[in-house]
Amino acid sequence: MKRRDFITLIGGATAAWPLAARAQQPTMPVVGFLNVLGQNDRPNLPAAFRRGLGEAGYVDGRNVAIEYRFAENRYDRLPAFAADLVGRKVAVIAATGGGASVLAAMAATTTIPIVFTTAGDPVQLGYVASLNRPGHNVTGVSWFSGLVAGKALGLLHELVPNAPVVALLANPNLPENVRTQSDAQEAARTLGQQLLVLNASTASEIEAAFATMRQRRVSALFVGADPFFSSRRQQIVALATRDAIPDMYTNREFVEEGGLISYGNDTADSYRRAGVCVGRILNGASPADLPVDQATKFELVVNVKAAKAIGLTIPESFLARADEVIE
Repeated sequence: MKRRDFITLIGGATAAWPLAARAQQPTMPVVGFLNVLGQNDRPNLPAAFRRGLGEAGYVDGRNVAIEYRFAENRYDRLPAFAADLVGRKVAVIAATGGGASVLAAMAATTTIPIVFTTAGDPVQLGYVASLNRPGHNVTGVSWFSGLVAGKALGLLHELVPNAPVVALLANPNLPENVRTQSDAQEAARTLGQQLLVLNASTASEIEAAFATMRQRRVSALFVGADPFFSSRRQQIVALATRDAIPDMYTNREFVEEGGLISYGNDTADSYRRAGVCVGRILNGASPADLPVDQATKFELVVNVKAAKAIGLTIPESFLARADEVIE
């Protein structure tokens, strides 16, 4: 072989080596994040999800990529977003923000792992076969806040025992809402109260719901667990305070905003746990064998300042049971 040909051969091999080496490197996994809210509605939730991924060893942009799809409270967008993520061959879909995103992801794929977050019972909702052995490609985190309607109305009854009419603000687009309404109706009957169910899925419908409450002289309000309501918590709390309606929530963020009382789990922590679950799947775990993470520690938070603003006195015995009292 001539010296010039040998140098050319070696040079060509050297140039080709990095290409071959890069081709052998593992491709960075992509996680699809599907959510019904707007991108800026509750930024603490995607941040909590990323923290969970980090605990499992995955950092966005370093060894995992996240494709975000926010529906901006347009539920009709979810099926197309889910199909797009499937078309991009993501490794896992994190279906968050309520049952509509979970159902959209499940309709789009039966093979790509799906990790959900829900306030309801995932077995009753049809997401998994059982909590311990989900089966198929779906598992996730449930904080069961959609199942506390009876407890919530009982707590409200302690604070406003002579309330003849109690309102339930519910989002009809949320699958978990069916169980919330039935539980609330049963609890109201037991307490001898009339339950007024008011549906809302837009800001203007929330305004209309409060107008109806004023007309019907509602004595107390329970706001069902819903990501859209959480994104509108400033509006809801302001209206309840204006109308001096004792208000009950499943999310402490409402109480931190000036609402009266909440009983439920930490939603942000549930998103963190969903991130951990996604990381476990990326590390090789099968969603069929990953038990549903049950966030079942409920906390009672009371805002004394909010009570004073609406002229309500909270008994010391009630405050003594609270996990946190906001002065």
